Amino acid sequence: MDRIVVQAKPSGLVEYLLRRFKPRMHHLSVATSRTQLPNGAIQTQFALIPGPGRHIIRYKNAFILANRVRDTKSMNLANGNPWESINLTTLYSQQHVLEDLFREVNELAEKSVEGKTIVYIPRTASWEKFGEPHRKRLLESVILDKGIKEHIVADVKKFLSKEKWYYDRSIPYRRGYLLHGVPGSGKSSFIRALAGHLDYNIAMINLSERGLTDDRLSFLMSILPKRTFVVLEDVDGAFNGRTMSDESGYRLANVTFAGLLNAIDGISSAEERILFLTTNHVDKLDAALIRRGRVDKMVHMGAATRYQAAQLWERFYGDMDKEGVYKTRFLKALEDLGIVQAEGLEQPPEPANMTSTAAFQGLFLDHDDNMEGAIAGVSELKGS
Repeated sequence: MDRIVVQAKPSGLVEYLLRRFKPRMHHLSVATSRTQLPNGAIQTQFALIPGPGRHIIRYKNAFILANRVRDTKSMNLANGNPWESINLTTLYSQQHVLEDLFREVNELAEKSVEGKTIVYIPRTASWEKFGEPHRKRLLESVILDKGIKEHIVADVKKFLSKEKWYYDRSIPYRRGYLLHGVPGSGKSSFIRALAGHLDYNIAMINLSERGLTDDRLSFLMSILPKRTFVVLEDVDGAFNGRTMSDESGYRLANVTFAGLLNAIDGISSAEERILFLTTNHVDKLDAALIRRGRVDKMVHMGAATRYQAAQLWERFYGDMDKEGVYKTRFLKALEDLGIVQAEGLEQPPEPANMTSTAAFQGLFLDHDDNMEGAIAGVSELKGS
């Protein structure tokens, strides 16, 4: 007889083994997972998995005894889940089927995230997947002002190619970016698209999350999943209502300001890390947070420009407006209302007239097959 033991909490390899067995199991149990959404709502998911105990399965004409054992005396202290093991037993002459099974399970795990971006959120003292992996967003689908996207992509790729250079000079191998500008300018969309472009995942941290302390934040920043961007969105919001603490100086909801700074570039902060901060109000950020070493690049993403308006039109109507006649009319209508600058002029429009790329996209979605309707709706964009 040949036996393999897999011991872990019910995730990763064990999870895929359980899914592989499920079609031939008769003794099933219900696994429940709960995820708290950013708005406070609770999302609950249920899955049928093989229950604890022994199960006989047939795989490639070989019989395998699968024994799922749950240790009731010990548990994972990070999340309270009991430790489990799956014992697979088969005849020695058929041991090759176990190798085939694990190969299939590994391929299934890789296929489940192929072409997708995984989003992680903190869960007690570990990182867990937030919902199902997202389909990768094409970098070309995010329209930023001319040269901005290319500049950031080139800088990130340069950083990723210089790991040895950093280590040879004993410089922490970390890079920080601050994307700031008006709401709807594409900050979050760009981060997601860049992650997909570079085959990276995303780890989201909400500094206002209840129960997030200095120690927990520092620990989470030290155990980041491999090839993962760390994202602190709307970081200025964490400073609203900031109060004083006698022991630690400024305190956020649960994290002190000093704790945040130490988590970003303190002794315990992880190497091989790329951090993205986003804000709509860069003037509200403390200078200590955005100094060099914590934030290496500050990129402004402002109101939509003439270039972005033209690129968005091409993306939505390029196949319908091959000669560009309607695009010319559209841009002229924007100029007349002062929403974008006239061609050849560098002076930006009046702030009261400016709008965001998100507003343009909303207009085009409302008139997805009606170019005349999009041109007529230009007035709706003014100051939106």
